[in-house]
Amino acid sequence: MDLSNFTTLQNLESAFAGESMANRKYLFFANVARKLGFTDLAKLFKETADQETEHAFAHFELLHPELVVADATALTEEQKKEIISRCLSLAIEGETYEYTTMYPDFAAAAQKDRDNPAAEEFLKQAQESSEHANTFRAAAHRFGLLKFIENYHADRYSEALEVLNGGQAVTRVAGEDPATRKWICRQCSMIYDPVVGDPDSGIAPGTPFEDIPEDWSCPICGATKKTFKPLEEKVAA
Repeated sequence: MDLSNFTTLQNLESAFAGESMANRKYLFFANVARKLGFTDLAKLFKETADQETEHAFAHFELLHPELVVADATALTEEQKKEIISRCLSLAIEGETYEYTTMYPDFAAAAQKDRDNPAAEEFLKQAQESSEHANTFRAAAHRFGLLKFIENYHADRYSEALEVLNGGQAVTRVAGEDPATRKWICRQCSMIYDPVVGDPDSGIAPGTPFEDIPEDWSCPICGATKKTFKPLEEKVAA
């Protein structure tokens, strides 16, 4: 669909927002009806909310065709990661906007209007949005790390297949220079590269593994620093 028409783009965004709001509103109504003993009405509100979700999804697919998955089995692992990375990017963007702009502005307006309960609620939501954004960033970081892990696994499998077919075994040795020697988690295969560090955990680029605090843990599985061992890398032929 051509979204170069700005009016249509705005209308789709408004329609998505409207259907999404209707979904949450009807779920709220269903909860109220259930508490009051109106089970039939609760069911009606819930069914309608589910239908509004389908409407919202249809609008969102037009807004973001790059996220539509018609047949997951036809996608490569790289394509799957691109799609889920895009989802994470949009999630981070939305949550960041909420806690840096939307809720702080709403809180300021509420305080100006002398509506203290509303101001407190907006500030609370800003904090929660900040936490959500951090969670999504952590997930994005984790997916980035997993890319290297899967590459490592693929290499090892390829080497095993080569040997199985009569080829030569690959020689691997651990690096000698702490500034470049990589370490691997024996529990999940997360690879720590001192050149990159682990900024999300407070470990700056250029930090040798030996200089990482002892209470540092694997950002993938949470294993302790002691779980890591020097990574044996291929020796150039």
